[in-house]
Amino acid sequence: MRHGLGLLTMTAASLGLIHTLVGPDHYVPFTVISRARNWSFGKTMGMTLLCGVGHILSSVVLGFIGIAFGIAVAKLEFTEFWRGEIAAWLLIAFGFLYMVWGLRQAVKNKPHAHLHVHEDGEVHGHIHAHQEQHAHFHARKEEPNLTPWILFAIFVLGPCEPLIPLMMYPAAQGSLAGVCRVTAAFGMTTIMTMMVLVALTRWGIQLFPLKLFERFMHALAGGTILSCGLAIRFFG
Repeated sequence: MRHGLGLLTMTAASLGLIHTLVGPDHYVPFTVISRARNWSFGKTMGMTLLCGVGHILSSVVLGFIGIAFGIAVAKLEFTEFWRGEIAAWLLIAFGFLYMVWGLRQAVKNKPHAHLHVHEDGEVHGHIHAHQEQHAHFHARKEEPNLTPWILFAIFVLGPCEPLIPLMMYPAAQGSLAGVCRVTAAFGMTTIMTMMVLVALTRWGIQLFPLKLFERFMHALAGGTILSCGLAIRFFG
């Protein structure tokens, strides 16, 4: 049993890594939202950690409920499937709405010129955007930012498909320590991989000259999240 548990623990860690790498929804939303909203590195990592923990714990709770009540793996996997469907559609809806909002903000924030005529006849102009000026001084302080909590809710609903079958094997052997060990291996690997990928992609995106597209960053972020949701929903 000890040898088998060690192998299962390694498998859990490997699946946690692969599960995260092949799922762009695990890291791309944090990268693009961080860039669009100018989140600090600390805030970006904090939100990634929080969402990662919520993502793992929701499946862990479901798995322990199945163990406690003797619910078959097939029934739990069916529940996970529908959780995945709901999470994918929520990601699509969130990305679409955020993109539309971002386009609206971009139109409002379109730079325009003002001409000024001085008494000596000199004429000069300057370009500014009213919406951007007001956003810095008013909106960001007064409007509640629901974006992080929407992401968190989506991640809590998002299933960890490989985790529940992994939990069931040591549970069938009556090993609670084995269940905890396998769960910890999968969860820690998943969360660490999420955080490393977010850190790397966040650093990478800063290398691109995006100043020209600054006005459209929210729209681009929404479109990217929408694409992730569509990819997860229709291409698995």
